[in-house]
Amino acid sequence: MDERIEQVARERLGFSALRPGQREAVESLLAGRDTVAIMSTGSGKTAIYQIAGQLIDGATVVVSPLIALQRDQVDGEVDAALLNSTLSRREREEVLAEALDGDLEYILLAPEQLAREEVVQRLRLANVSLFVVDEAHCVSEWGHDFRPDYLELGDVIERLGRPTVLALTATASPPVRDDVVRILGLRDPELIIRGFDRPNIWLGVEHYREDEDKHRALLDAVVAAQPPGIVYVATKKGAEQVAEELVALGVRAAAYHGGLPARVRDEVQHAFMHDEGVDVVVATIAFGMGVDKANVRWVFHHDASASVDAYYQEIGRSGRDGSPARAVLFYRAEDLGLRRFFAAGSVDRSAMERVARALTLVGEPVDPAVMLDDLAMSKTKLSTAIHRLQGAGFVAVEEDGRVLAVGGEDALEEAVEQAARAEEDRHAFDRSRVEMMRAYAEERRGCRRAFILGYFGEAFEPPCGTCDLCDAGVGAVESISDEASAFRVGERVEHPDWGEGTVGRIEGDLLTVVFDSVGYKTLDAGLVDERGLLARVRA
Repeated sequence: MDERIEQVARERLGFSALRPGQREAVESLLAGRDTVAIMSTGSGKTAIYQIAGQLIDGATVVVSPLIALQRDQVDGEVDAALLNSTLSRREREEVLAEALDGDLEYILLAPEQLAREEVVQRLRLANVSLFVVDEAHCVSEWGHDFRPDYLELGDVIERLGRPTVLALTATASPPVRDDVVRILGLRDPELIIRGFDRPNIWLGVEHYREDEDKHRALLDAVVAAQPPGIVYVATKKGAEQVAEELVALGVRAAAYHGGLPARVRDEVQHAFMHDEGVDVVVATIAFGMGVDKANVRWVFHHDASASVDAYYQEIGRSGRDGSPARAVLFYRAEDLGLRRFFAAGSVDRSAMERVARALTLVGEPVDPAVMLDDLAMSKTKLSTAIHRLQGAGFVAVEEDGRVLAVGGEDALEEAVEQAARAEEDRHAFDRSRVEMMRAYAEERRGCRRAFILGYFGEAFEPPCGTCDLCDAGVGAVESISDEASAFRVGERVEHPDWGEGTVGRIEGDLLTVVFDSVGYKTLDAGLVDERGLLARVRA
């Protein structure tokens, strides 16, 4: 089998050798075992299913969130095809017919396509043997790119005959990993983690009191920096403003955000990827997923990200060629006010009660799409409400995607209350992640790389030598006390009030634990020991 893996890697992908984690993941899949591969950007996650798909009889379905990403993955492949909203009905039929005839090894589609009953039924007949979820953190509500359509993938996997599942992501903190396994319904999965560290990316934060000073400093830094690069901003208006100012300063810059027409976004991305008139993209988080440009030399953040998860994903778009790159956050404490505002938004109790009562009134399975207008609710809010009510045992999702109230009127109030509490837990978690982003930005005495890697449950011994704090000689902090060092980064622990969690950071006299229900909490190590606040969770 080793020889066959190497042969496919060599002949199909041109590899002289496999990278760390690739072989283990392929071997796990060939053994029929569900697999979660968490590997840093640029480590070759796509090659895992490209190789495994050739060695497992049957078709490979790849769920990928962006059309641009899908196009990159099938470019030049004769046995691969896309199935997305850009195709005409005739083209869609041709792809499905090829899949049915066994002419396709790889079928790439967005999760929205699997909400179409006809697509699932046709794929069910296509002998799907491997089901791949790319950017798998989108499955999780704790993930920074959460998409409600991903919540249904577990049901789709079952309806396709339960093929072996591969989940791929570049960033997944402990609660996100748990969500991926639970929501996709993975069975005793092999978890392959091959390090989050990107040592070639220098990490830094610049602090400002006045917004005008921060803004000017960022513009000056972009003008002075070697392109190509990416600037991230919090709002669409901000993206356009910064791009216009950079153009006025002689920088070949362009804005990119979700409010632009698809044609304009495609043009900007193409020009940036191919060095055709755009050296700098000024973007909201709408830009970047699936952008594999090897020579991005820097990523500057005009505004802080919503979480360390999101920040690390965004800066990971630099330095993919392995050469030195820079990631700088231009920071004011007030900037996080907008992030806290977004974290506070939720589907409130009254909205969930309206959904529950509407389903009770209908009394039979209903397509959620027909409820949107009647409830005057967005698709995202409706999907979230249904998911919460499903978790409370009040709603069931049928094989065809229709939903049905299985709890009676007498159970409605309790179910809505339980769903509302779950929603509040999620937003408490979101708020804790904003605070962790603040802690990263305001870190003064530790190593930034150790902070980030600890956030993902990976131990790192500072100094790293490639962050502003290590450059200043303050990256290596005093070791934690012997009592507290009994806990290790990545270890599962339990708190009497907050339940189970995972140790994320051990620094000085502080422990940071990410609790499954309430998020990130920083604890005094002395008090933890004195009061016995944490206990190990036995495997």
